[in-house]
Amino acid sequence: MPLKLDIVTVERLVYSEDVDMVIAPGIEGQLGILPRHAPLLTALTYGELRVKRGGEEESFAIGGGFMEVQPDRVTVLADTAERAEEIDLERAQAARRRAEEHLERQLQNKVDFARSEAALRRSLIRIKLGEARRRRGGRRTETPKPGVRTPSE
Repeated sequence: MPLKLDIVTVERLVYSEDVDMVIAPGIEGQLGILPRHAPLLTALTYGELRVKRGGEEESFAIGGGFMEVQPDRVTVLADTAERAEEIDLERAQAARRRAEEHLERQLQNKVDFARSEAALRRSLIRIKLGEARRRRGGRRTETPKPGVRTPSE
């Protein structure tokens, strides 16, 4: 008894065939689905979805989504999905570089944000102390130096 597999995105029907097994990237690990599997509904994560049919295997890049399993049917509703042979490797590598650069900028912005936040805290403390001193009439409160006795001692 084969398993009917449909992989669907918003844009298109990516795959629709009878298969022997589906191996999907579930949010808690890989899921192996064979015919007569118990009904299941699960979220998918980014990863490789593999399809075994006869002695051959096909791979798909899945970008999240959901998978519904029935004893004789599997439906994958993917945010994104493409066959391995559809992937333009140069374009994918360029996208990776852009994403890495963006993440690096975000990291730098977080560092800049932390520095700015620390500077703001320092200035607020300085303002608070400066205003308190002004309210006291500009008098300076002297702290005795270690080992030096004050007249009241």
